[in-house]
Amino acid sequence: MPNVRKSTWKVRYMDDVIVKINGLFKLFGPQATRHMSLVHQGRSKQEILETTSHTLGLRNINLSIKRGEISVIMGLSGSGKSTLIRHFNRLIDPTEGSIVIDGVDIMSLSQRDLEEFRRNKMSMVFQNFGLFPHKTVLENVAYGLAVQKIQKKIRLERAANWVETVGLSGYENMYPYQLSGGQQQRVGLARALATDVEILLMDEAFSALDPLIRSEMQDQLIGLQEKLKKTIIFITHDLDEALRLGANISILKDGELVQTGRPEEILISPANDYVEAFVKDVNRARALTVETVMKPPSLRISSDTIAEALKQMRGRPDDYAFHFTESGFQGVVTQDGLEAAALKDANGCITSAVYEEVKAISPLSLLEEVLPDTLESDVPLPVIDADGEFQGELSRSSIAAILSNSSTGIAKTEGVVPG
Repeated sequence: MPNVRKSTWKVRYMDDVIVKINGLFKLFGPQATRHMSLVHQGRSKQEILETTSHTLGLRNINLSIKRGEISVIMGLSGSGKSTLIRHFNRLIDPTEGSIVIDGVDIMSLSQRDLEEFRRNKMSMVFQNFGLFPHKTVLENVAYGLAVQKIQKKIRLERAANWVETVGLSGYENMYPYQLSGGQQQRVGLARALATDVEILLMDEAFSALDPLIRSEMQDQLIGLQEKLKKTIIFITHDLDEALRLGANISILKDGELVQTGRPEEILISPANDYVEAFVKDVNRARALTVETVMKPPSLRISSDTIAEALKQMRGRPDDYAFHFTESGFQGVVTQDGLEAAALKDANGCITSAVYEEVKAISPLSLLEEVLPDTLESDVPLPVIDADGEFQGELSRSSIAAILSNSSTGIAKTEGVVPG
């Protein structure tokens, strides 16, 4: 039997975490290893540059990226975000640290295995589109499949399907110079997706586009991700873009990771003044969903009769409650409403006639979408999920607290102006 060579990068661990970065440092310069002691001493980026003529790119990055999510890495120019993303496919090698992708330490890969890893595990979408000017749209999209040595007929069929998927049917035989910037970026996205790799690296992929086209591309990426569930690592300097796309956001400053978390965590609990300066002007109503602000119900009532319900409610600070039966949530009652009903029949059952007319809202709705209903209602709105299950309540006071820029001590960090 011939000696079959097995590619080590193909070992796969079905884990929520697909990319794990530990203790990652990058010092640019011919004698980086020699000068790492200064980095470990905590010397600043400027001190290291002045002392050694070496540039500190990354300092002690520890980061986990979940499978099937869009993870955003953001920061200003010079923060190290593009340097970091180029470590994932070893376009840049670290000075120190480990990079484990799908259970494999990619620093251990031979050159041959590394090339195979790049062809079959991840694709990259560039800011400047990166298209071949002498190739048609169809040929550009099929390029990665050709590198994977897919038969020509099959790769052209696959490429045609992806051209259609990104909305460019009819443009197959055109060349990049005949396309708008948005169309060129659609070609780049189709080329990355056509190879069917699991991980997409997108480095400022939409930043060269005008705002309208940029928004359209964001919409398309979100729509594709809902179907494909790829692991997408998206680099941007734009917080609005990060909040719109990211299931998780990591913020870099001067090569250091200053905070990582879900978008609502970044907005509600910024780690330091630098992050606060980023988020202070964000329209939270457009960025936060109901589930990030809702609270458990202040009072649940399970009584069958009006008199029993009044007995439960009296003496409580709130004059409303959520009524439940064995079948689940039924409606919202108020003390005034129950007392009015009790005058007619105190021992009568609670019926739909006693419930307040309030609108149930979804936990996934943006605050902006439910704001009018919340403000118009005298009682908190019930939050009901797609399965009809009660999740919590949303009150005017909860929304006011989160939307009133109540963070104190927001420092004006020098230079923190996204650009």
